[in-house]
Amino acid sequence: MQAIVIGATGATGADLLNLLLQDNAFRQVDIFVRRNPGIQHEKLKVHVIDFDNPDQWGELVKGDVLFSCLGTTLKTAGSQEAQWKIDYEYQYAFAKAASENGVPACVLVSADFASPASRNFYSRTAGRSRKGVRFCTVDYT
Repeated sequence: MQAIVIGATGATGADLLNLLLQDNAFRQVDIFVRRNPGIQHEKLKVHVIDFDNPDQWGELVKGDVLFSCLGTTLKTAGSQEAQWKIDYEYQYAFAKAASENGVPACVLVSADFASPASRNFYSRTAGRSRKGVRFCTVDYT
């Protein structure tokens, strides 16, 4: 299989990337990042992109499963608007591109207790992200 990963340089995404690179079920792992992480592996393909320009990378989102581990904190993002863009808009854009390119499965790593009705901004954003990628189906076989 071919995996697509966004958020591969964060704590959760880096752990997932290591697992995918060791898994013989995956022949290729494509990661989409803002900066080259300096990781080299024969199965790894690094796409350094501008997340704000899906027209430049959308056609590259091809494979068997999209793993979305993308996310940030309010402190790192600097504002709720910036956090929303990363935690919701970028994930939605990737899910949309994956859907348009026929990627049959999507795995969204999200927060516990995420709900679009939450009073907490982070939990509300994560809950809305889950709704944004409902087109995806996951085959665990």
